[in-house]
Amino acid sequence: MKLVVTGGLGFIGSNFVRMILRERTGWSVVNFDLVTYAGNPANVADLGRSGAYRFVKGDIADPGDVARALEGGVDAVVNFAAESHVDRSILSADPFVRTNVVGTVRLLEAARALPKCRVVHVSTDEVYGALTPDDPPFTERTPLSPTSPYAASKAAADHLALAFARTYGQDVVVTRCSNNYGPYQFPEKLIPLMITNAIEGKKLPVYGDGRQVRDWIHVEDHCAGVLAALERGAAGEVYNFGARAERYNIDIVSRIVALLNVQPELVEHVKDRPAHDRRYAMDAAKAERELGWRPARTFEQGLADTVRWYVEHEDWWRPVKDGSYRDFYRTWYEERAR
Repeated sequence: MKLVVTGGLGFIGSNFVRMILRERTGWSVVNFDLVTYAGNPANVADLGRSGAYRFVKGDIADPGDVARALEGGVDAVVNFAAESHVDRSILSADPFVRTNVVGTVRLLEAARALPKCRVVHVSTDEVYGALTPDDPPFTERTPLSPTSPYAASKAAADHLALAFARTYGQDVVVTRCSNNYGPYQFPEKLIPLMITNAIEGKKLPVYGDGRQVRDWIHVEDHCAGVLAALERGAAGEVYNFGARAERYNIDIVSRIVALLNVQPELVEHVKDRPAHDRRYAMDAAKAERELGWRPARTFEQGLADTVRWYVEHEDWWRPVKDGSYRDFYRTWYEERAR
């Protein structure tokens, strides 16, 4: 299979690229990424060059760039490219509309022009909105009710992806997943921020009372689900992924404090962000039943492994936090970008 992975320098995308190269001998991967602040070349720097892997720098919202990534024909595209940080979307929605909405349309249009090309569009549980403590988890039939500009942009992209499947008969599969954690996650997100701040002896900022609930899944379990959807998913269908690991944010922070043996006084409650959804939870029964997929890790095991990874990879996250990783871009471009 010849595969294009968009956003393959990001957290989830880079883990997916690694999984494909490790587990699908004979496949080739084109990694298509604009290299924004969250697209870190260091995430894949050790992959080198091979006949199975190639990098193409480009903007998913630019039709010419998308055409270059898909030139020669491809069997499938997996779309991880997205602006994904809720706080940033509150400050400015424009980049989210451009990448998440316009970019998805450009990708769908380019794939539709090929003789045969499956598109797996990777989305998020946030398109469903928020749950109360007593609500059942989201299913694929839950109406979309996004509350942040980020979630709204992803919901719009989902609607477009499914509309292309229904209007044109295009081979499109949509996946939606709960909160990811694991290696190579940009340290503006909860778990890597808390781990790295704790290592540095900095404050651990927790929004509000910290009793927001999320369903957490290790990134490699999510990637395995996306691969299952690529290989076995039905066109025009949506598949939810989750790990039945609902936790309060404050409990996760407390567990990180314990794992790193730092002072609990580092925890600092800060003003909550606007429209902060109280709870997300995913019902993954459809994916388990139809794709034969299940998460392989418990949250406790996955969190301990993730803490250990950040402890052992300060050479990766310190340049990200201090901004010096951006200096790596220029030489990386010269060596790999087209």
